[in-house]
Amino acid sequence: MTDPTTLAAGAVERHLRARRDTGRGLLMPYITGGITAGWTDYLRAFAAAGADAIEVGLPFSDPTLDGATIQQAGDAALRRGANVRRILAGLAEAGDPGVPLVASTYYNLVLHDGPEAFCAALRRAGVGGLIVPDLPVHEADELTGAAAANGIEPVLLASPATPRPRLAEIARRSRGFVYAVSVMGTTGERAALAASAAELTERIRDLTDRPVLLGFGISTPDQAREARRHADGVVVGAAVMQRVLDGAGPDDLRAFLATLRRALDQECDRPR
Repeated sequence: MTDPTTLAAGAVERHLRARRDTGRGLLMPYITGGITAGWTDYLRAFAAAGADAIEVGLPFSDPTLDGATIQQAGDAALRRGANVRRILAGLAEAGDPGVPLVASTYYNLVLHDGPEAFCAALRRAGVGGLIVPDLPVHEADELTGAAAANGIEPVLLASPATPRPRLAEIARRSRGFVYAVSVMGTTGERAALAASAAELTERIRDLTDRPVLLGFGISTPDQAREARRHADGVVVGAAVMQRVLDGAGPDDLRAFLATLRRALDQECDRPR
């Protein structure tokens, strides 16, 4: 089996590194696959708004890390008949949105067909990365090996409570980027960026030059701007999905994400 810790950066990581290295703040919005009949239309709207990558959620019936909004979106998608095969078929049919796609889901769905078949299906659908939040790094060998064999970059998560030895292992083994979880809790919009975000991103930066994206609770331009002072970019999920649940279409989401794009760009332009 290929040792995933020795691999060169893949397409997702090369793309994010190249954009980061120009000084750009990275923006990765989230969409629950299958949430609406024309859900893949959101992908091009996200890219048009200035997204640097897009996270596509594969809904699961027992999402332990998701807050109320993402849970509601997942339930809605499942009621519409969404499943892994249909979502990946939709991605394949929609074609390349112009930025990398990173799937996210729970390990139960990976195990259903097995890591090798699951990662091969991601590759065929045009997905380049994979986030599995309930898979501990010390149990990830089978998945990371299958991912490496199929050109899929496994993104690992780090939290404010992650001890340094484990954080070093996450930083070493993650591909694409390191997902910094800003708070000890579930996903969801919050009134302010958690104070723990700055310390966590600093700890990760001490261990790797890989891009660091900060998620959980980033929902406004001010929060995106603040996050960019510490991390290379942001992941925006609940704020996007609440708007979709409220009936917002692709053009509405493009306008919303454009405000975050401008905030990130303004922070990048600020004298250091």
